[in-house]
Amino acid sequence: MSPKQLEDMYDAVIVGAGAAGLSAALGLLNSQETKDLRAQGLDPKVLVISKLQPLRSHTGSAEGGIAASLGNVDADDWHWHYYDTVKGGDWLVDQDAAQLLAQYAPETVINLERQGVAFSRTDDGHIAQRRFGGHTKDFGGEPAKRAAYAADRVGHQILHTLWQQCVAAGVEFAEEWYVTDLALTDDRSRVAGVVAYDTHTGKTHAVRAHNVLLATGGAGRLFHTTSNSWDLTGDGMALALAAGLQLEDAEFVQFHPTGLAHTGILLSEASRAEGGILRNADGEAFMARYAPEHKDLAARDVVSRSVMAEIDAGRGVADPKDPDGPKDCVWLDLTGVDEAHMLTVLPQVVETVKQYANLDPAKDWVPIKPTAHYTMGGIPVTTEGEVYQWADGARHIVAGLFAAGECSCVSVHGANRLGGNSLLDACLFGTRAGSALAARIADDPVDGPMADPDIDGALEQAVDAVKSTRETELNALLAAPTESEEEADPRDDNPYALMAELGSVMERAAAVRCDADSLAEAMAALRGDLAPRAAALSAHEKTAAFNQEITAIWEIRHLLALAEAVLTASDARHESRGSLKRTDFPERDDERFLAHSMTDGEGTVVWQPVRIVDMPPQKREY
Repeated sequence: MSPKQLEDMYDAVIVGAGAAGLSAALGLLNSQETKDLRAQGLDPKVLVISKLQPLRSHTGSAEGGIAASLGNVDADDWHWHYYDTVKGGDWLVDQDAAQLLAQYAPETVINLERQGVAFSRTDDGHIAQRRFGGHTKDFGGEPAKRAAYAADRVGHQILHTLWQQCVAAGVEFAEEWYVTDLALTDDRSRVAGVVAYDTHTGKTHAVRAHNVLLATGGAGRLFHTTSNSWDLTGDGMALALAAGLQLEDAEFVQFHPTGLAHTGILLSEASRAEGGILRNADGEAFMARYAPEHKDLAARDVVSRSVMAEIDAGRGVADPKDPDGPKDCVWLDLTGVDEAHMLTVLPQVVETVKQYANLDPAKDWVPIKPTAHYTMGGIPVTTEGEVYQWADGARHIVAGLFAAGECSCVSVHGANRLGGNSLLDACLFGTRAGSALAARIADDPVDGPMADPDIDGALEQAVDAVKSTRETELNALLAAPTESEEEADPRDDNPYALMAELGSVMERAAAVRCDADSLAEAMAALRGDLAPRAAALSAHEKTAAFNQEITAIWEIRHLLALAEAVLTASDARHESRGSLKRTDFPERDDERFLAHSMTDGEGTVVWQPVRIVDMPPQKREY
């Protein structure tokens, strides 16, 4: 689906149509400001651009639950959720943001239910809730049943519901358009719009806007083993870097403990919440040694490191599909879970194990290993979704530029995200960003009587200049190579091969653990080999329309830029915290590194203090 025609200027362009982008669109359109504008005869001009059909967005793969202190099964309190979020993030969480996350979580879940999300139910008809790693009662006490769920397909339910609500509200979509550039004014103080490539026609478009919101998801494709779909290539974060902006806490990439062996496909944390147990080659339930109180439901970074420690100690097992292969897995034992109950609450897990491992989880132990799952860092934003730059000890807002969801960093996850908090973050802060967008639009609507043509003219020029540069590059990608170019590099390189090589490089350098040598080796591979080869790529098919290789070339370039930022930030943080395990700096160092890394595309890292409200750092134990 493409828009019937592009407007000369939009009030808002939302890039991405997962939970965050769709929540932002609904937050904008359902706001009082939008209602007031419509009463005046002014209908905001809004466009949602997605490189996928929205129902293919990665939100749909979320399985286990969305966290909220509803108290439907256990007594609960949002203050406990707040504490768990701060502790789970190893005290790198901005506590003002975490308070909002926990306090408004119940309202967010109830609103989703009212919009149509079919949550699983308790016997008395309330939204059902289950245990999830790191969620506790009474500030670190016994585990709490806080994750609202829909069997193990809650993301599917939320995505379809939000999309249906957007269709009902008349949201205009540009589907299968790939945003290639974020356009800012020359001084980077204000957004001007985006440049987008229509994959159906092969044409680039200047999409001018007073406001832009980036909601493009994460970057799991940085790693070879990942639970993320093929499309999560860090586009929004790379667009920010290319525009001269910073990324916050790029070094923190979460590995989910239970990826199905050698596929990376996620086996939901719900499998352990329902009674699954991790076992090593000796059959030992080893998490009791690493997290005596919470065992298999400790925070994800704790469990992932424990799995790798067992493998490193020689207590790993081989994938039954490759019995003579490396012993780089452990077992997930679900045989103690009643089979009928398993089929009711974990249908996706059962189907995945049977289809991809040829095993029956009711009878067989299942091989698993950690899989790249979530980027805690991203584009720095306020609690209203406004993108900012950190300089001279202060936040400097980029006027009209917003971000939400996994590509952003409001820092509610800190150094490690708790299960159930990602869908919550996307829906809650996506909605807040949409409301903030509406307030900006109300102050200066495109069709308003006070619109300034000089300002709009300047924004148009900024976007048009970027579009011209991108069109020149596109023509070069489609041009036939000269004989001298062919002789200079006889390899038949392609972006997919480079993605595979990058994934292997990052896996060796930074998967679960790293040190200065591994980071330096990976950086040398990026700068000395992969980046020059990516820069030299051209399309094998010379037709622009429906040419997937064109977008793949841009995706690998985005991934390489983002990989360099991840390695740079990881190298700058001389401590271990949350998901970042530096084997050469094994301890947390609050004196020097209780701060957010702010990394730009030039490799410069500056530090922003963590916002502490009422929870000073403590020792983190499970």
